[in-house]
Amino acid sequence: MSTVKDLVPSLLAWYRAEARPLPWRSPLSPYRVWVSEIMLQQTRIEAVIPYFERFMDELPTVQDLATVSDERLMKLWEGLGYYSRARNLKKAAIQICERHGGELPADHDALRALSGIGDYTAGAVASIAFGIPVPAVDGNVLRVVARLTSDFDDVMKTTTRRRHTETVREWLPQDAAGDFNAALMELGERICLPNTTPRCDVCPLAAACEGYKKQVAVLLPVRRAKTERRVERRAVFVFTTDEATPRVLLHKRPASGLLAGLWELPQVETDDIAAAMDTICTEYHADVRATRTVGEGKHLFSHIEWRMQGVHVRTAYFSPPPEHTWATLEEVNAAYALPTAFRPFSRLLPILLQKEETI
Repeated sequence: MSTVKDLVPSLLAWYRAEARPLPWRSPLSPYRVWVSEIMLQQTRIEAVIPYFERFMDELPTVQDLATVSDERLMKLWEGLGYYSRARNLKKAAIQICERHGGELPADHDALRALSGIGDYTAGAVASIAFGIPVPAVDGNVLRVVARLTSDFDDVMKTTTRRRHTETVREWLPQDAAGDFNAALMELGERICLPNTTPRCDVCPLAAACEGYKKQVAVLLPVRRAKTERRVERRAVFVFTTDEATPRVLLHKRPASGLLAGLWELPQVETDDIAAAMDTICTEYHADVRATRTVGEGKHLFSHIEWRMQGVHVRTAYFSPPPEHTWATLEEVNAAYALPTAFRPFSRLLPILLQKEETI
């Protein structure tokens, strides 16, 4: 039976013939590879493409990223989620300008030392952008390796991940490390599929796959059960002014913690919507003209589930408290990044910010 090492040429031939024409692959540059890898963490390729293209149009260099305002960066990232990724991108860009003359270093350890760059991202940038023969092992590659080796150890364990990384290092061709790493990722995304029957009949590595040979590939990889999310019930308040040009009240979240530093619609954790509305209107000294519920929403974080009830509160203008601001619809669209969690309510703003609206 063939080994994976024997079939590396077949894998590379498959990749070079079948690789999708993704925007970060052409033109290829260390900066574009880095930004794309950060965006692709926890996010589907199809969702990333328009964000990546817009990001590159506005911030085409490391220097542009290092000097962009935090507000503009968050607006460019709006909807991608996991906003700490964007903050770390800027931190790393500043470090690159300070330490490496504005160019990503062609050194795995130097890349690994930058903010927000872990083992996988350092390996991906080093191999794909610079041809350095180091492995890049993400979730797709872990699945592929577990099936190729018929390994039933928990891939979430550090010891298992390290062993799989060393396995990839043994397979890695010294003269085509970038294409090899990208090929394993592409294989996991398109052939060695998660949560369904893998397409073993068209896999260039099938002849070397122990999972395929033993007919257990669909059972792999093994992952420990996830911790159940804590449920929080929240009231989300859409305050709009009763003016000729209505505005919506936004609140800036604290600089640390969940959704740190982002703008949101005012919201509180509560099971009693009416009591929460009385409390927040009193706190704001709001002259309330009308109120009504405007739908429900749910959002999943890694460890928390928000179950939200929206309330539209039409008021006379009042002076906003600290960390709050009034914004027109045009200003919201242009300058303020609202997290995806609030989309069930923010999508209603074009209607709610009218004098006479209907939903």
